[in-house]
Amino acid sequence: MRRILSTALATVTLAALQPSAIAQEAPNAPVATEATAPLDALVSQVAIPYEKFELDNGLTTIVHTDRKAPIVGVTIYYRVGSKHEPRGRTGFAHLYEHLFFGGSANAPNFDVPLEAAGSTTTNGSTWYDRTNYVVTIPTGALELALFLESDRMGYLLPAVTQDKLDKQRGVVQNEKRQGDNQPYGLVDYVTGDGLFPVGHPYRHSTIGSMADLEAATLVDVRNWFRENYGPNNVVMVMSGDIDAATARPLVEKWFGDLEPGPEVPQAEAGPVTLDAPVTRTMVDQVPVTRLHRVWSGPGLNAADSPALMIGMHILGGLASSRLDNALVRGDQLAVAVRASAQVFEQVSFLNAEMDVKPGVDRAAAEKRFDEVIARYRAEGPTEDEVRRAVTSVVSAQIGALEKVGGFYGKGATLAEGEMYSGDPQKFAKDLAAMASLTPADVRTALDTWLSRPVFALDVVPGERTEDGALMGGWGDEASRPAPEPDARKPAPPLPAAPERHPPEVSPVADLVFPEIERAKLSNGIGVALARRTAVPKVMLSLAFDGGYAADAYDTPGTQGLMLEMLDEGTEGMNATEIAEAQERLGAAISATGSLDESVVTMSALTANLGPSLDLMARIVRRPAFAPSEVARLKDQRLAQLSQVLASPPSLASREFGKLVFEGHPYGQPSDGLGTQESLSALTPADLQAAHDKWLRPDLATITVVGDVTMAQLLPLLERHFGNWQVPAAPAPRIDLAAATPPASPRIVLIDRPNSPQSVIYAGRVLPLSGTQGGVEALDLANDVLGGGFLARLNSDLREEKAWSYGVYSGVPKPVGPRYFVLSAPVQADRTADSIRAIVTNMEGFPGTAPVTEEELQRVTDGAIRALPNSFETNAQVLGAIRMNQRLGRPDDYYETLAEIYRSTDADAIAAAASEYLRPDQLTYVIVGDREVVEPQLRELGMPIEIRETGENAQ
Repeated sequence: MRRILSTALATVTLAALQPSAIAQEAPNAPVATEATAPLDALVSQVAIPYEKFELDNGLTTIVHTDRKAPIVGVTIYYRVGSKHEPRGRTGFAHLYEHLFFGGSANAPNFDVPLEAAGSTTTNGSTWYDRTNYVVTIPTGALELALFLESDRMGYLLPAVTQDKLDKQRGVVQNEKRQGDNQPYGLVDYVTGDGLFPVGHPYRHSTIGSMADLEAATLVDVRNWFRENYGPNNVVMVMSGDIDAATARPLVEKWFGDLEPGPEVPQAEAGPVTLDAPVTRTMVDQVPVTRLHRVWSGPGLNAADSPALMIGMHILGGLASSRLDNALVRGDQLAVAVRASAQVFEQVSFLNAEMDVKPGVDRAAAEKRFDEVIARYRAEGPTEDEVRRAVTSVVSAQIGALEKVGGFYGKGATLAEGEMYSGDPQKFAKDLAAMASLTPADVRTALDTWLSRPVFALDVVPGERTEDGALMGGWGDEASRPAPEPDARKPAPPLPAAPERHPPEVSPVADLVFPEIERAKLSNGIGVALARRTAVPKVMLSLAFDGGYAADAYDTPGTQGLMLEMLDEGTEGMNATEIAEAQERLGAAISATGSLDESVVTMSALTANLGPSLDLMARIVRRPAFAPSEVARLKDQRLAQLSQVLASPPSLASREFGKLVFEGHPYGQPSDGLGTQESLSALTPADLQAAHDKWLRPDLATITVVGDVTMAQLLPLLERHFGNWQVPAAPAPRIDLAAATPPASPRIVLIDRPNSPQSVIYAGRVLPLSGTQGGVEALDLANDVLGGGFLARLNSDLREEKAWSYGVYSGVPKPVGPRYFVLSAPVQADRTADSIRAIVTNMEGFPGTAPVTEEELQRVTDGAIRALPNSFETNAQVLGAIRMNQRLGRPDDYYETLAEIYRSTDADAIAAAASEYLRPDQLTYVIVGDREVVEPQLRELGMPIEIRETGENAQ
């Protein structure tokens, strides 16, 4: 997982938005570009109040109180990651992370009791510097979470068997295959090899090499635990509905008796300056040539790091970045560019990328790419670029205030500051340093680090010639001695652990969903507002009936391209000026589509809501559709389509929807890209016509969540959208009642040579619509079958058989016909076996394998207890309100959901599974290596159609 700038900030006080100030704005005034709240004042008020204590065994605990919801995030960081792995044991830290979820001496399973108690984001991750574990639970389940965390911290080993090790080894190997199978999936291996010498702690990948994973033994597991997982190497954060006075006795109760272990030594590591530039070309199954320019840089505690983060953000992170303006919008040599400083404890990766536009000479692209970087390094940024970059970063961080836990919440921010810098408030100091940056500071840092010899990697289309299974290790595998023949001999028995008993989970109060206020603009547009004041931000969506399904009445790809064109120019503003205006305001405006809707979403600082809405209105109501910009965006969409066709999961998903909904409006490509032929044919006039036809006030609804009152909001909305006249032509309607093709069992195999995995998508259309009520039992039945980590499909194919990294199923809720779909990336040699296992699981549910008491409790009581966790952020509340509106559900639907779940018994779940979750009549789309997969599939006795990858563009 990537480490980014800490994403949780805290108490921010901004001047309230004054209605009098709103009333003074003119309807067509220029977009205000000066932030209402000065940047330095905004940053100076950022803090996460906390208390910290340490147990005698060295466990450091940090507590942050946030009472906005009855939930607590528990975040645990262990000071051990892949950089601590010795030669021959690459990938071991991550493999051990998987084992950490397999149960401990007094807790046979970690996930089951937590999910039954209403946990969310129960997960873990490994990276170079650390391994972390996160869970967000209802307050009443906090002590249970602490018991479980302490039991595996102190008493894991008696529960780790050879069988568990072998199964999780297989899971991790499939995780590696899944990543390697993607276009550009081998780049990280090559980058580490190019930047660092053999033995450098940051050289090898966190996933490791197949050979090292295969060599891991039970003795290795025990040693890793004893050497690295002592409480003295841990930072634990509790953030949310908790205080230090309550937390400390609980921590002492459950963790106080754990013995400390050895201190994890700090690895000798740092940035490396290459002796000379290094250039490498790699041939891969990729749709476009991608150029990489990478340097190793300083770690996160270095003085230059804030300047490099902002400098690289200006180079290729902003929408108005130097690379975008020069190579995408300017010379039009690229279809996409990126740049970032990926900062770790002791080094950083300074990376710039360019996806070369098809048809452009590679040498010419390389020359211009390097020229832009060199000129920027020499000149440095402008004052305006620095202010825009810092404002956009700070605004994004304020939005992250809402999360108490998870990988990037307030808990992770405090833990990282303590672990890497000895200061939980390190993030605030970084933001203050960014706010005080001058252009000269950024230019000096860039010149210091980017003037060094570069590692240049070009990935070009062709047949993959390198094998990811042989990559990811130290790089000296060929010179190593063979492993000892008795390396897998049985490990000696372990003494029994002390007996401990889990605490009871306290009752969880019913969900109180935010109150929703409703109003209408003078032209009839409905407005829904849920006021939430946890952070000084507002999220607003302007949704229009008619999404990608509208392409059934226009040219495929029209709606998606039209929406993407909205911020590429308006009356009086070009694409760069629009991007710069958003950055100055700390706003983010985006237009996206789904099958049913076209949605423009805005996240804005409350203090800058007025000018942000002004900009949004211009984007929505008066897009320019300039011919030159349309041509440029068409090229980018065509390149995006080629990326989709090269990505096995994206290709399988796209083709599945087209097949099961063929002839229905939902039969359009679900990514909204259309086909190469249809995209190429679109004109500015087509896009303008689609805009006028589908983006109109009588098809629109406005939903707002955040720190604003209706009295403040309504005049703004009326000024910017209330005078939008309804066209004389009747509003278009999409025929969602159109017939869908009859379901029939079949396999469509899309040949993708050299694929170590097969991606399976399977499903069928159901005789239900999204607006039908009373089908919650179906959702619960799917939760039993494939709706989560503990569901039957994932438990079987991942945890038991180790053929996949993850198998999931779902029953989405479009307005029209609902459908069942499952996805299963599986190792290629187990493709047909995986289908047999899927069918067996579905056939057995509920007949020979009815719902168990544990499953019933998990999917009903667990779901009830998880409800408060489900609406922690403004985005979550916004999504729930919009879902209710779209499906015709009452505003209090989620408040009634607990009682619906309580009244749903095993019989109701079984009935739903029997009617809707049958394995017969499924359409299978499989993207994999035909040579490996087809012979297996022929044994299944289903009709098989073979397609080549390129056929799917049409």
